[in-house]
This record gives sequence, C-alpha cells and structure tokens, in this order.
Amino acid sequence: MELAIPAMTRLRQEATIRPWLEALPDAVLRVRPVLSDAYAGSLLVRGEVEGVERRLRDAERWLGAIDEVADGEAGPAGSMVVVDEAAFRQLPGQIAVHRAGLALILGDLAGAGANARRALDLVGADDHLSRGGAAALLALASWTIGDLDEASRWYAAAIASLERAGHLSDVMGCALALADIRLAQGRPGEALRIFERSLALATGQGGHALRGAADMYVGISTILRERGDLDGAGRQLLLAGELGDENGLPQNCYRSRVALAAIRRAQGDPEGALELLTEAERLYVGDFSPDVRPVAAIKARIWVAQDRLSEAFDWARKRSLSAEDELSYLREFEHVTLARMLLAGRAREDGSVQRGLNLLERLLQAAEDGGRTAGVIEVLILQALGHQARGDVRAALAQLARALALAEPEGYVRIFIDEGAPMAKLLEAAAGQAIAPAYVRRLLSAFGPAEARTAARQPLVEPLSARELEVLRLLAGDLDGPGIAAELVVSLNTVRSHTKSIYAKLAVNSRREAVRRTVELDLLSRTGRGR
Repeated sequence: MELAIPAMTRLRQEATIRPWLEALPDAVLRVRPVLSDAYAGSLLVRGEVEGVERRLRDAERWLGAIDEVADGEAGPAGSMVVVDEAAFRQLPGQIAVHRAGLALILGDLAGAGANARRALDLVGADDHLSRGGAAALLALASWTIGDLDEASRWYAAAIASLERAGHLSDVMGCALALADIRLAQGRPGEALRIFERSLALATGQGGHALRGAADMYVGISTILRERGDLDGAGRQLLLAGELGDENGLPQNCYRSRVALAAIRRAQGDPEGALELLTEAERLYVGDFSPDVRPVAAIKARIWVAQDRLSEAFDWARKRSLSAEDELSYLREFEHVTLARMLLAGRAREDGSVQRGLNLLERLLQAAEDGGRTAGVIEVLILQALGHQARGDVRAALAQLARALALAEPEGYVRIFIDEGAPMAKLLEAAAGQAIAPAYVRRLLSAFGPAEARTAARQPLVEPLSARELEVLRLLAGDLDGPGIAAELVVSLNTVRSHTKSIYAKLAVNSRREAVRRTVELDLLSRTGRGR
C-alpha cells in the first residue's frame, strides 16, 4: 500500500485508497507514519475532519527519526516501519499541508495560511507536490475571503508545481478553481482558455482521459451558454456525460446538473431546471472550494422568475438573510438573490423596490472593490430593472449603459436575456438612444419570438413562457402526455406542471378548452408557432 499510494493519489483514486487504509488495524497504522499521513489526506479530500488530527500526530511523533531511517525500519525501540523512504523524508511538509487543509475546513483561515506558508518553508525546491498543495491551500484561503487577485496568483503557482510533480488530476482541480475565479472577475475568455488547455492536457495522455476531463467539458458548456450558444453548450455536456463519473472530480456530479439546469431554464423549462437543481443539491460536494453560488439560491432565483415569491422568501428566512446584513463575499450571491426578490415583491410590500435598490447599491460597491466584474454587471442590470419598475427610465438606461460597456468585450448574452420581457423593453429603449448600438442589436436578436418579447404581444395578463408555448402546440396535436414528454425530452411530471400553468394562464380547465382558447387568441401564429 505504501508504495502504491503515491501513484494512485496522482490519479485521484482516493475512493480506492480509503477502504484499504480503513481495513488496517490501528496498531499497524500507528507505527507506519507514511500511511498515517496518507490516511489523514484521504479523510480531508472528502471534507472529513474526524480522526485527521489523530493520524497527523501518529505520523508526527516519528519525525525525529528521519535521519535514522534505514533498511526499512528505525525509530524508538525499532518499532517504526518505513518502506517509502522518499515519502518519509517529505513528511514534515506534507503534515503541514494537511494541517492547513484541516484548518481551512474548520474555517480557521489564519491557521490555514500559517500552516501552508510553514509547508513552503519546510519543503525543498524540488518537492513540487508539497509546494503545489501549499500554494493551492493559500489560494483557497484567499478565494474564501474574496481576494481573487491573490487567489489567482497562488493557483497559477500551484498548477505549475503540480504539473511538474505529475499530479495532473490535481492540476485539473486547480484549473477548475482558477477558471471559476476568472468567471467571477468577468473574464470568461480567459476562463475558456483555461478549460481548453486543461482539457487538452487531460485527454492527451496516451489515448485515455484523466480524471477531471469531464469537468472541463462542463466548464466550457457554461461559457457557451452564457454567450448564447445553447446547442454548443448542450454538446459539451453530452461529451462530459460520455466520459462518465469516473472521469470527473468530486464536484462534477453536481456541477454538471447545475449547468444543464441553466440550459433548461434558457430553453423555457424552469420546472425541468428545478428538478435538476434538486438533484444537484443532493449530490453537492465542496471539495474544499468555497460555496459561492449555493444551489438553493439558484433555485430561489427561478422561483422569483416564476412569481413563486412565498417559496423564495421562505428560503431567505431559513438562511437568515436581510437587506441590512453585513456583506461578505461568501454570501454575495445570496444577497443578490434577495435583492431580486425585493424588486419582484413590489406588489406585496410597500417600499420593497427601494429596499432592493439600497441593497444593490451596497453590493455594487463591494463587487467593484473586490474586482468581481461579473457581479458588477449583474448588479447594474438589476439596478436598471429596479429603476425601470419605478418608472425612472433615465436612471435605468444609465445603469444599463454601464453594464453593457463592461459586458460587451466578453460577449455576455444570457445575463441580459434571462431577465425576460422587462429587459427586452429596456434594450429597445437603449436602441432608441443609440446606446452600444451593435451590441444591443445583437442582444435583441437573441430574444426569439417565443422568448420574453412575446409578452408584449400575447393578449394575456400573464404571458406563456417559451416552453409552455411548445407544450401548448403539442397539446393541440394528437400526442398524449407521455408522448409530449418524449418529444420534449422531459419528465411526465414536468409536462403536467407546464400544463397546469397553461390552464391557469388561459383560465381553462381542460385540454379541449385550452386548444379552443389558443385558436381564439391566435397564440401559436402570434409567436411563430413556438421555437
């Protein structure tokens, strides 16, 4: 085991290593410091803390015998057993790295930084594995507090060291984190290059993909979706799925479902998106990374778009969110979600739009100070929509112009389109004022006839979504419920949810009445017969 574990760790095969170590009697582990340290690492990689300190102390008590290691056995009373002498000599640095990881999981950022820097002081210039691990933990600590520039610097150093060490699957994990940071900084072009380089590295290893390759496909998918290429985004997810879970890092199971949910929502299928997000919540694994975009908050955003505000506010209460909270990077996504709820809740609570705008002003300052340009763009968009809701078109266009100026160089599309009909109306006003004319024309063209601008033409108080129009078109045909589900590649429950919503919006109680009402209102021809 001691000789096999280094190579298996390079391939991120901790799931195999862990039961091996668990099968060993405690008395055996206590006299094998290399295995004790490996056991601590196998616990930490799954985010577990119970037993880590004990195993590190078991390994640490033999460190005084480093100079005595010979013939596979040394130490006080000759009881220590070492087979991998090189690994034993690297133990001081590795133990410091693992202590840094333990501190990070426990929320002790100062302790994580101190132990990671101690590891860098302890290890030699040629111990690329320990140096890479320490740099990655310093990056994580910086990321957690929102210092994205410092986090980027340490991740770049970690990637370089881990690549020299041959730990390419760990390179994938650091590249994934660095790309996430670039996305937060509003630099999707750089994130795309990181994903593509890492994918080439992961798939260029003698005909088989390394663990982490699937994650790169998922990452590329998120950028293509944001740029409006839903078909390309879907193809990337199919490629990720073909590789299977064994070629994904621990986060991939939930990240791939979040990515697919975003595509479903863009296609006008919010119920399908919510199903995927519920599954993603169940599969969530942090793998040390800070949870800066909680899945539950993404669900709350869909509820807001569906006008299911009671469910959204229930979520906010459970999270103890308030518009007056002290702001932090870790909760920024949640507070932006709360601001969305306040803007949408104007019919239910006097002053909610102003409270939302006040919160957005504070969030804007924090995002600007932290260099989080993607967050700045989103907050500016929401401010524009909030001013529009109050009838202040001049203020709305001023904030929209700022958002467009930041977004255009990187080709953002869905961040505007996902706001639906109010954004389409605001962009049309921007076009009338010749604000970013070429970019605005491109964004307006991305609103298909079955998208949000349909709302301006549908003779309904609450317009049908793009996916509801597709279901309505199929309801007018001969397919039964399962047939419609198969045609749309969704579950039967999703079709039923859409049908229920359609009946409510059309004020009917049956399929026959829905078809009749559709003909009366000429809905399908008005919307180009769906997508």
